[in-house]
Amino acid sequence: MYRKILVAYNGTPESRSALQECIRLAPDPATEIHLLAVVNPPPSVIIGEYAMVAMQGMEEEMVAEKQRMEHELADGHACLRAAGLVVQTHIEVGEPVPTIANLVDKLGIELVIVGHTRHQSLAMRWWRGATDALLVEKIRCSLLVASDPK
Repeated sequence: MYRKILVAYNGTPESRSALQECIRLAPDPATEIHLLAVVNPPPSVIIGEYAMVAMQGMEEEMVAEKQRMEHELADGHACLRAAGLVVQTHIEVGEPVPTIANLVDKLGIELVIVGHTRHQSLAMRWWRGATDALLVEKIRCSLLVASDPK
């Protein structure tokens, strides 16, 4: 039985599947369940005199994205609580893979559950890589990849 589980969640159907997989594991009440939402900063290109406008726009975009992710995190927390699980929530700003890997190390996580989309073609996953493949290289624990059953 896993003692510490981290579920990555962002409100997508795939990440909802990750919640359902966590529930299906039926962890015992002593199991620490950590629910993580990652606010991914927008890519930015700042050129010359437009730097100040771009920075202001980025800050507004980050605030809006953080508020959206806080709402999604609350929904995910409610779903797991309704299943009788005790959950600790985390919201972090950064790139998802290193953010998840850092939290795994910091908390001593034994299992990470993530959602996976099948919308990307096999050729694109092969050439560009997949977040799941990158994540499995970065963490030192088990990884459960949930997909939207549709």
